[in-house]
Amino acid sequence: MYSMRKIVVIALMLLVAGAILVRLFQVQMLDSSYKLTAESNSRRKVVQYPSRGLVFDRNGKLLVSNQAVYDIMIVPREVHEFDSIDFCNTVGIELTDLRGLFRDLRQNIRRRRASTYKPSVFIKQVSGERFAAFQEKMFRFPGFYAQRRTLRKYEYPNAANVLGYVGEVNENIIKKNPYYTQGDYIGISGIESSFEEYLRGQKGVSYLMVDVHGRQKGEFRDGEFDTTAVSGKNLTLSLDIELQEYGERLMRGKTGSIVAIRPSTGEILCMVSAPSYDPSLLVGRDRSVNFPILSTDPLKPLFNRAIQAWYPPGSTFKTLNALIGLQEGVVTENSKFPCNHGYSIGSFHLGCHGHASPLDLRQSIQHSCNGYYCYEFRTLLDAPKFGGAHNALEVWKNHLVKFGLGYRLGIDIANENRGFVPNTAYFDKAKGKYWNSLGVISLSIGQGELLLTPIQLCNVAATIANKGWFYTPHVVHQIEGCEIDSLYRTKRYTDVDSSYFNIIQDGMEAAVWGATGGTAHGAQIPGIKVCGKTGTAQNPHGKDHSIFMSFAPREKPEIAISVYVENAGFGATWAVPIGSLMIEKYLTGEIRPERKWVEERMVNSVLVTK
Repeated sequence: MYSMRKIVVIALMLLVAGAILVRLFQVQMLDSSYKLTAESNSRRKVVQYPSRGLVFDRNGKLLVSNQAVYDIMIVPREVHEFDSIDFCNTVGIELTDLRGLFRDLRQNIRRRRASTYKPSVFIKQVSGERFAAFQEKMFRFPGFYAQRRTLRKYEYPNAANVLGYVGEVNENIIKKNPYYTQGDYIGISGIESSFEEYLRGQKGVSYLMVDVHGRQKGEFRDGEFDTTAVSGKNLTLSLDIELQEYGERLMRGKTGSIVAIRPSTGEILCMVSAPSYDPSLLVGRDRSVNFPILSTDPLKPLFNRAIQAWYPPGSTFKTLNALIGLQEGVVTENSKFPCNHGYSIGSFHLGCHGHASPLDLRQSIQHSCNGYYCYEFRTLLDAPKFGGAHNALEVWKNHLVKFGLGYRLGIDIANENRGFVPNTAYFDKAKGKYWNSLGVISLSIGQGELLLTPIQLCNVAATIANKGWFYTPHVVHQIEGCEIDSLYRTKRYTDVDSSYFNIIQDGMEAAVWGATGGTAHGAQIPGIKVCGKTGTAQNPHGKDHSIFMSFAPREKPEIAISVYVENAGFGATWAVPIGSLMIEKYLTGEIRPERKWVEERMVNSVLVTK
């Protein structure tokens, strides 16, 4: 019995020993992971950040490029005593800043936002000159090394709200997208945000051998585990940077926007939001100083008025009411309505400026007659075929939706506003269920609850220019190696017959060129058949908004434009000359000498003060 137990014990010991020997053979001869772990003590993982894609305007002018900067990285467990004064002088910080950085690092380690074993960013965005000095002395500062990355460089001080800016990712972004890690940068606004996945490229990684002092000794295993960073894709925008710069100059000292679209393609030629800012202010270490200033500015330069602000369209909207009236058969081109300085019924009166009366449809646009559109709108809403104003208003609203109103157009810049087109349900709630056409008559002249964004109004001008269709407006013309979204290559049609647009174009042309005058007479450009419509939108918070929408030339439109100048008064006073100058600049490349006084007046006039 004893000898049997002995044999069993010996057999078990041999079995265990055999298993250990087999495992040792696997670990030492077959499995390299433990060797890699051991080697990790002498290697450093360095992320290779790609250069973001370049951005060009429609004429090939470089708008956004990159510049090299360096982050000073730290591996806390490798840090030993060093000359802090020398360190501060080398990287360009104060001693108090250094102490604060170490204090923040200790807090991050306690909160597990940083590790004592893994590298993390210690000082961000050191210049190339500082990096060169640091590299020479790096052996004196154990536990520190530099990592290259790029920052944006804006070649023009224009188009800030279109281009957007880049900022550091936060914890929410990291949780949502595993591509990003602490210290990475991402597009925050404009095309930098909308086209982030194209622009950012793909990070790479390299492993370097280092000695006990943290000095690089070459590639780890000849780069076997390295991956190459892939640069972001370049973008070509539809913007004309010269036109953009000119528009920003005209809007200096004013609040509002200019949007210009090429009707045949839907490409945005310029998108001015005033006041604006130099995009370079939000690059690098200066961003932390400048962003709070810009974000608290009462004039809101970070707010893209061209796509986010919404205003009553005023009399520009009469063109749409005329088209809907024609389509629904409640008016014809020869329909005439009286205007005795406005529209009166009972005790109600809606005023209008003085002009001949009665007017036909073309003349109503030429002279912007309020009385005409009060009659026309009530005729539409009270038409027997609809069975009441409630049903008629839904028909009216559905026509407007086809023009891209009431909903986001879907442009390729984030944070577009949808505007507002009221429907029957809205008025049922606001006014009770017994409202009638007179109760919503302000909609006839583009006032009341109706709100449009400047890009929507410009798109209306482009749609009229095209006689009933448009491409969704977009600012990116081309993505390197890729096609733009099919949304921007697909025509969208209204449900108004194309023949009716000729009548509206006649009226808009007469507003500029009419022998008996017109509200947009100041938009005339010799040799160019300009069609336009003015607007003056009431503003409960101050002076009226000055509005103008236009396109030119009439026969083969190359530009459609909308101009809003906030709190500036009549459309003819400010918006018309600004729009006319923009059209002339784009189509001819220069302003005629006899119109220079108009240009100087627009550029030098200051309508807002902080």
